[in-house]
Amino acid sequence: MENYQNLRFSAISNCLKHHAKRDHIEETNISEYFASNVFNRIAMRQYLSKEAFEILIQAIDGGEKLERKHANQIAIGMKNWAIEKGATHYTHWFQPLNGSTAEKHDAFIEIDKDRNTFENFSGDLLIQQEPDASSFPSGGLRNTFEARGYTAWDPSSPAFIIDETLCIPTVFVSYTGEALDYKTSLLKSQEAINETAVEICQLFDKNVRNVSVSLGLEQEYFVIDSALFYARPDLIQTGRTLMGHTPAKDQQLEDHYFGSIPIKIAAFMKDFETEAYKLGIPLKTRHNEVAPHQFECAPTFEEANLAIDHNQLLMSLMKKIAKQHNLKILFHEKPFAGINGSGKHCNWSLMTNTGKNLLSPGKTPRNNLQFLTFFVCTIKAALKHGYLLMSSIESLSNSLRLGGQEAPPAILSVFLGNTLSNVLDSLENSISETKMTPDEKTDLKLNIVGKIPEIMPDNTDRNRTSPFAFTGNRFEFRAPGSSCNASAPTTVINTAVAQQLKLFKENVDLLISNGIKKDEAIFQTLKKYIKETKDIRFEGNGYSSEWHKEAKERGLKIINSITDAFDAYTSEESKSLFKEFNIFSEKELYARNEILNEEFVKKLQIESRVLGDIAINHIIPTAIKYQNILIENIKGINSIFKDENFQEYSQTQLKILKDISTHINEIRSQTTEMIQARKNANKLDSYLDKAISYNKYVLPFLESIRYHIDKLELEVDDSMWSLPKYREMLLLH
Repeated sequence: MENYQNLRFSAISNCLKHHAKRDHIEETNISEYFASNVFNRIAMRQYLSKEAFEILIQAIDGGEKLERKHANQIAIGMKNWAIEKGATHYTHWFQPLNGSTAEKHDAFIEIDKDRNTFENFSGDLLIQQEPDASSFPSGGLRNTFEARGYTAWDPSSPAFIIDETLCIPTVFVSYTGEALDYKTSLLKSQEAINETAVEICQLFDKNVRNVSVSLGLEQEYFVIDSALFYARPDLIQTGRTLMGHTPAKDQQLEDHYFGSIPIKIAAFMKDFETEAYKLGIPLKTRHNEVAPHQFECAPTFEEANLAIDHNQLLMSLMKKIAKQHNLKILFHEKPFAGINGSGKHCNWSLMTNTGKNLLSPGKTPRNNLQFLTFFVCTIKAALKHGYLLMSSIESLSNSLRLGGQEAPPAILSVFLGNTLSNVLDSLENSISETKMTPDEKTDLKLNIVGKIPEIMPDNTDRNRTSPFAFTGNRFEFRAPGSSCNASAPTTVINTAVAQQLKLFKENVDLLISNGIKKDEAIFQTLKKYIKETKDIRFEGNGYSSEWHKEAKERGLKIINSITDAFDAYTSEESKSLFKEFNIFSEKELYARNEILNEEFVKKLQIESRVLGDIAINHIIPTAIKYQNILIENIKGINSIFKDENFQEYSQTQLKILKDISTHINEIRSQTTEMIQARKNANKLDSYLDKAISYNKYVLPFLESIRYHIDKLELEVDDSMWSLPKYREMLLLH
């Protein structure tokens, strides 16, 4: 306890000193070094033969399969480029289902039988490798003793160099072929939406041959001084503060949001942005967020697979660069109670090979009709699979964030803004159930569809309480947490929209087969969808209790339990959806359900153990030590004022003594009960049963024990409190 107490005051002292030291770096234009550590098309053209380059581009753009002989040529060129850049090792870089990235480094150097050394990197090593798969989460797909797993090169995401290592983005699958990562299902979902979206585009523009998912990922995060971080054992082990009383000043004055970036934070940002630019990450925005010590960065839009790879890479890079500035990055969704949590907003749209954003209206009624088709189909997909979409971002940490301090609630609703809502209502009312006259069609196209671009600019407001909001030319999914891999929700959005586009095409084709003209068939199908999606469209305050009641009456599913949310993956509707497009097998879905429950149990288990340890070994001894001082003080008062004046002069001390004793007793007894609840849960066989038990019987103790610890923080002498307080962690710059 004394060690942590000394560490607290030492950390505070260090924080007051300005330690943002920077070596002099000659300023250069970003364009001069952007993507300098990426094996992009410029590098490919330089280091590959013309034949190898063209074959690789066909594989990237058209999904053509690479033959081994061509892979050897590409591997040689990639190796030569990497070695010239100073690389000594290579690795297959992948994203297992533990929320992190993974890599196993191998040296280029090889030794022949005569002990001669040379650098080698073959096509076989480029295309496929075999890392140990036994210790990654598999949800029962693999036994611990079955170690074989495979990584396979994803040529659509370019290789890059970090710390003298050539990193090759890959998928990760088991020996029996099941996906053990996030990327495999994402790539499948992108292909599904490409196929269905192209079919719809052919109704409007025969030049469209490819549709890709575009994603812009806004990354929120907290930064605190590393000395303060290491003085908090709960932050070290869980990523969040399990105790801490709200300071007098936090975010209520709204003076941090978009304010001047603190000097040492700006120095950190500049350094990590420089390294990010070298890796081709197109960072565009940085600013202070609402909560103190909370910030945000955001790149420009990229193809979804690359955007997610870049986001995972960026998070790792930020942690690394922060250490050089004596800072610590917190990606936990709710590291501090009572103030804003951190999210990862997914801005989702669709782009054609012709450069058209399908969620942006155009200059002609036909382009606007195409926009309406994709716009309404996305809303329809959100209605049908909204619960699954919300479940895809549910976790222990994100559950602490959703529904408060600007984070949307755990109910999927869609915000369009009054202008676009009125457009949909006008369409619904203007389209006849029977065959329309030429005048009606002309009026509909010119006065409603044709004028969409004119009425949209700055008329689509934002609603921070909406999980899924249309914000001009994209849908912004605000519910994902800061630490999540965005592949999970993006895969759900892609697949759900792909299914809806397929159904739309079937509905339109059926009407056409019955003698209805194409445009009228499209209008009638849109009218049907607009009617059906009214329940999910909501323009009001998502935080209000009235909305929760109304959402239930509308038939929208509300996530009331984390473990119930995990079951969304194994519902009959979800199994049918993912099977239809070969995204997940039923076995893979049950595995993901198992992994989510296992992760929930283990993280909550760690949090309860850490809280119990701090409560018993730090908080209670500190409180008792202060109690002893009070007791001596009371004894002194009694000896001076004797019995007749004792109560008058010692009542404050006696009240504090009684309060402290009450909180100590509650902390001790509740910690004992929490430990027993954890033991009972651990005896259960399945992770599902354990998760339900932990959620029901262990999780509530974290809040109730915290309440009593936070009360003690206000009572105990500040100089004796062993842990840094919120006012120190959040308000020192």
